[in-house]
Amino acid sequence: MTGGRIRARIRRSHLYTFACLRKHAAETEDPHQFPGPGFSRIVCCNEPEFHEKKPFKYCSNYISTTKYNVITFLPKAIFEQFRRVANLYFLLTAILSLTDVAPFSPLSMIAPLVFVVGLSMAKEALEDWHRFIQDMKVNARKASVHEGGGQFGPKTWSTLRVGDVVRVDKDQFFPADLLLLSSSYEDGICYVETMNLDGETNLKVKRALEVTLPLDDDDTFKDFTGRIKCEDPNPSLYTFVGNLDYDRQVYPLEPSQILLRDSKLRNTGYVYGVVIFTGHDSKVMQNSTKSPSKRSRIEKHMDKIIYVLFSILLLISLMSSIGFAVKIDRDMPDYWYMKPFVDSKLYDPDKPAASGFYHLITALILYGYLIPISLYVSIEVVKVLQAMFINQDLHMYDEESGTPAQARTSNLNEELGQVDTILSDKTGTLTCNQMDFLKCSIAGTAYGRRASEVEVAAAKQMAVDLDGHDSDITPRYVVGVSEIEIETAVTSKDDKVQKPNIKGFNFEDSRLMSGNWVREPNADVILLFFRILALCHTAIPEVNEETGGCNYEAESPDEGAFLVAAREFGFEFCRRTQSSIFVRERHPSSGAPVEREFKILNLLDFTSKRKRMSVIIRDEHGQLFLFCKGADSIIFERLSKNGRRSLRRLPQSI
Repeated sequence: MTGGRIRARIRRSHLYTFACLRKHAAETEDPHQFPGPGFSRIVCCNEPEFHEKKPFKYCSNYISTTKYNVITFLPKAIFEQFRRVANLYFLLTAILSLTDVAPFSPLSMIAPLVFVVGLSMAKEALEDWHRFIQDMKVNARKASVHEGGGQFGPKTWSTLRVGDVVRVDKDQFFPADLLLLSSSYEDGICYVETMNLDGETNLKVKRALEVTLPLDDDDTFKDFTGRIKCEDPNPSLYTFVGNLDYDRQVYPLEPSQILLRDSKLRNTGYVYGVVIFTGHDSKVMQNSTKSPSKRSRIEKHMDKIIYVLFSILLLISLMSSIGFAVKIDRDMPDYWYMKPFVDSKLYDPDKPAASGFYHLITALILYGYLIPISLYVSIEVVKVLQAMFINQDLHMYDEESGTPAQARTSNLNEELGQVDTILSDKTGTLTCNQMDFLKCSIAGTAYGRRASEVEVAAAKQMAVDLDGHDSDITPRYVVGVSEIEIETAVTSKDDKVQKPNIKGFNFEDSRLMSGNWVREPNADVILLFFRILALCHTAIPEVNEETGGCNYEAESPDEGAFLVAAREFGFEFCRRTQSSIFVRERHPSSGAPVEREFKILNLLDFTSKRKRMSVIIRDEHGQLFLFCKGADSIIFERLSKNGRRSLRRLPQSI
């Protein structure tokens, strides 16, 4: 590690130590003393039994995302059903049907209501049961946990405890929030996919502390102990404050050392980590709220329609009851056969107002079917069938990952049809997670003769050719022996032969290929361009045993495409250490490979704020270079006067 990096870490150490502990740990202090409110979490590494007693007993790793349980199902489900206006109305009429004012048997009102509400509750129970089954599958996943004596064995996720040391292998999900201790790479880095957390498909780089890098084997955890003091559980995915007390030294911890639950380990053989937050204390569960009662806009609109129908029903009933009161007051003595029983209190000719009121209630019950009781249950059945169709729809099946569509709740199916605008900050290339190197502009000169898919689509729409290129494209397919893809790119009219192209590299220009770039007038700038592609990155090379070449485990698809392009141009990134990058450069004239070592003095990662990545390099001759790549708007602002000369020609080339 360089001196500048060490000084930066020392400064961060003082900052985080102050934030977490308020003062440096002393031997006379109580080792279990809480640092203060908000930073009271204490984790004893490799000592999970320490956390079996309060105040250090934390929640288990068992999670539940269900909406109901055995005790709360009936009251909560009944409450949800009678939030609907129609169900509430029919409940009132069913209660009134038990009185003498009902014009027919109470069973005719109660039975349909029980059927409708019961069917809706059964649907809610079924969907919640599916959530319960999904929770059981997650809780029953296996994790490799240290059992003592340097031996690791399988345990279910739900039995994990704070302080457990866990080994996670490639393409596995992290069972809890972990502190990264080491990885299969010598420098302790690993790549993490956080798509389940923030929807981002690009990989995040995590780095372990240097002091824990030797813990890279099962046996090394035989006598491992340490103590972590950190922040309390909170929903922030991008912040973490804490420190590790290990080997009588205190080391500050950063978010780059934290592996969050439900993120996946990618492009890394394995990692070791210690459990910090479990179950509902983990950050992903802190962000997840209780399952809300979701109601679609159509259902809310139906409530408004029912209000209108109820107003019409009330108006009809009022007119009927007023007419009945007038009739019973004036003409009832003339109709002897309509006279009520002597003991009847509901239709008393001497009390026409009271009789009219009772008749109003009777009319509301009698005309109540103006509001269809089967409306909601019919919609519930339709929603369940829609959810079944969604789950089995082949058009919603992702063949690459083998993932079908899954309707976790059928309450909002119709909301999909209400979407008219989709806003996205991603390009189609990155959404497909595939990036191809097609063209480039070096010092204002454009290179690359193939047309992009966007240009081909535009040309087809305008019925014209692109610079004499045909726009016939056939689907690409992968040859299983190597990483080579055969695709019919935009070929010239005279050349309809399919040309094999390397995956991620769809470039064609003889001026740069096969070492011809040395004959270009700006060859020195082209050389720097190629070296930027090969040096300014955080990727890891892996040797392909079948082809003998290098596959790159990159943080993002564009970074991988740049490395493939550099390799095809004759600048192959072949090896990386903690302090150096090795590039195998092809001699322009002889074609013989020459391996060169470039010292890494410092590396500034790409962030959403900086919108660029920089690396400071020392070459074999002792020259220092600052290589930078990033968004054009950011790079253009930092160009020198000499660099701005070629900027005038850039808009024409791109």
